[in-house]
Amino acid sequence: MIYGYIRVSTDHQTTENQRFEILKFCQKEELTIDCWIEETISATKDLNKRKLGRLIRRIQKDDLIIASELSRLGRNLLQIMSILHYCMDVGAKIWTIKDNYRLGSDITSKVLAFAFGLSAEIERNLISQRTKEALARVKSEGKHVGRRSGSRNACKLIGREKYISDKLNSGSSRYEIARRLRVHRDTLTRFMAVSGIDKSGPPIVM
Repeated sequence: MIYGYIRVSTDHQTTENQRFEILKFCQKEELTIDCWIEETISATKDLNKRKLGRLIRRIQKDDLIIASELSRLGRNLLQIMSILHYCMDVGAKIWTIKDNYRLGSDITSKVLAFAFGLSAEIERNLISQRTKEALARVKSEGKHVGRRSGSRNACKLIGREKYISDKLNSGSSRYEIARRLRVHRDTLTRFMAVSGIDKSGPPIVM
């Protein structure tokens, strides 16, 4: 299969220029586009949310993707390298017109694939290292890192203040209320303190 891939970032941009470039190139190379993939979306969007992502997942050996230029594939180098490296792994080809890239199964492409893979790994390691250093710096300053314990479960209780108060007034224990609301009793106790719910209710039943 030969795919023609066209991407524009906004509704105000036209796909016609890219389509014309690809058709002109195919005419010169005596190729025929079997399927056009067009989308209006920013390259910064997650690849899985783009039509290109769905195409990459079903790409097969000897398939060819033709685009006007590499920047149509992704906004940053890491994303582009990841796409190219995956296609090379499955034996698919990517050609671009303006950049004159011919990424396929020849020795040059294999060298590029190795370079892409190595560069991507180095970039991931650098990002990981920078993240660890930033977290260590934040911790050294005495700041909390990550979600506070029970905060997600506490969100479940927002809007249930009247229910909790009514249950306390009717004699229900905090343990029983927490069980019915599917949260830990400590989470319920903290929520009561923050929300100003009557703290004189029944004690926690162990």
